[in-house]
Amino acid sequence: MINIKPQRVKEIKKMLCSCKECDETNSYFEELQKIKLELDTDDNFDKLPQFISTLDSKERLIILHLLKNGDRCVCELEAILNKSQSTISHHLRKLVVAGLIQGYKKQNFTYYHLFKEELVKNLDTLNKALII
Repeated sequence: MINIKPQRVKEIKKMLCSCKECDETNSYFEELQKIKLELDTDDNFDKLPQFISTLDSKERLIILHLLKNGDRCVCELEAILNKSQSTISHHLRKLVVAGLIQGYKKQNFTYYHLFKEELVKNLDTLNKALII
């Protein structure tokens, strides 16, 4: 069972019986604690916040959109987004850390490639976690 102070357990059980007609508060409480334990051990809920925070930027969403059609050089992204190289690099770094893109050198320029499978995998995980 999850470590909850006895007084808090008592309060929760009392509240459960007032909102849900139940004969046996203890077994229902234990059932709910098992659900919590399953959710705590689900790795998907550890990974999703980073993925969601990575998408929390209009510029990063645009970069992902642009890369879905093919690799792009940083200078192309600068021109399209009308942002400085340092700002673009900041957004690219976040996408790299999330495992969604990877950069590679081609002559004097850095190009970025979208890992579509990784993006789809994360979106599927989010969908399964939140959609009925």
